[in-house]
Amino acid sequence: MAQAIVELLTQRDPAASICPSEAARCLWPAPAWRDHMVEVRRVALDLAARHFILVTRGTTVVADAAGLRGPVRLRRGPRFPG
Repeated sequence: MAQAIVELLTQRDPAASICPSEAARCLWPAPAWRDHMVEVRRVALDLAARHFILVTRGTTVVADAAGLRGPVRLRRGPRFPG
């Protein structure tokens, strides 16, 4: 899952973001990807804790699992590979 997130962000403009569901859709067919969203978000928080990505809601960085409710976006962080 982490690899899918990083690969999707690598394919985008450095300032662009992705939806966590894009990573899930890359890994599981419809409609099964929906069942894995909690896992994808957990992996995203782990990547964010290591500063590889930023989890955002609008312009606000989401720092913990409590803030992960509702729609969020994933962006490159300060330690993004590459």
